[in-house]
Amino acid sequence: MGRHYARSEDHLKALQSVGQIIGEVLRQLDAERFIVKASSGPRYVVTCKVKLDKALLVSGCRVSLDMTTLTIMRLLPREVDPMVFSMLHEDPGKISYGDVGGLAEQIRQMREVIELPLTNPELFKRVGIKTPKGVLLYGPPGTGKTLLARAMAHNMTSSFIKVVASAIVDKYIGESARIIREMFGYAKEHEPCIIFMDEIDAIGGKRFSQGTSADREIQRTLMELLNQLDGFDDLGKVKIIMATNRPDTLDPALLRPGRLDRKVEIPLPNEQARIEVLKIHSNPITKHGDIDWEAVVKLTDSFNCADMRNICTEAGMFAIRAERDYTVEEDFMKAARKIADNKKLEGKLDYEKV
Repeated sequence: MGRHYARSEDHLKALQSVGQIIGEVLRQLDAERFIVKASSGPRYVVTCKVKLDKALLVSGCRVSLDMTTLTIMRLLPREVDPMVFSMLHEDPGKISYGDVGGLAEQIRQMREVIELPLTNPELFKRVGIKTPKGVLLYGPPGTGKTLLARAMAHNMTSSFIKVVASAIVDKYIGESARIIREMFGYAKEHEPCIIFMDEIDAIGGKRFSQGTSADREIQRTLMELLNQLDGFDDLGKVKIIMATNRPDTLDPALLRPGRLDRKVEIPLPNEQARIEVLKIHSNPITKHGDIDWEAVVKLTDSFNCADMRNICTEAGMFAIRAERDYTVEEDFMKAARKIADNKKLEGKLDYEKV
């Protein structure tokens, strides 16, 4: 009964409350008065509510104004583009480092650059070196670049902003650069924070003098990204991870030390790494009898990690076709041969090491 009463009281307060105007503080005139700009455009000299901390009312902050007296009633959070807001609230998934097979050395390098400065920055101060701002993950498709970034986000308590670079590009001039600015501003407010930009070659390609207006807009977006990378503190708690499978197309200005200090190659897995990946993905699968993983892996030359996961899926499909609720070694052998036949349709991606 008490819960229903409280809910009814809240509804009545909502009906009786008066709306407020959103404004922006331009500057403080004296101890009591402020110049604010209302969302409709006009500027006013106003006072603020007695209980409000005046030290928080700095230039540029958003506030709510009383409809009648235009008194500053409360401080509001900064305006954020809905796209940027949704980036922060994307779930990276429950992925641990143990779910990433065959990349022990790459995980060590990533943790040195991203995790260690956020968890123990005093160590870098004692040694007297600057922490790297970001890292570039590059390698063929399907080798685990995105998976590695998601594992790092899950294993740390920091905020995680994931954005696909192609989604930033907007048809209106200046909108893409604005999203970049808001994304970095939002990250600074939610420190410690990791920004993961996938498919960075969509906006980070080499600049050239010729081109259409769309190309120039992408170049402006890249310049804003370079400006933001130079703008935040070396020991700040914002780190950036970029991923691409075409490092040869990236602009040299993006790759220089001080922006992306470490480049980590995620290569195709070797035979031992393929066995590790196959065991990880086959772990939840119901199996019957012993399975010779080395014999299966002998059929997987030049396979990437995504192909190894696909072998497990196809093995399960073969078991379903045979009307079994478990898999046997022959299912994995047939699945490996099937994926190998499909691999013949794919082209080969060649690039130089960064």
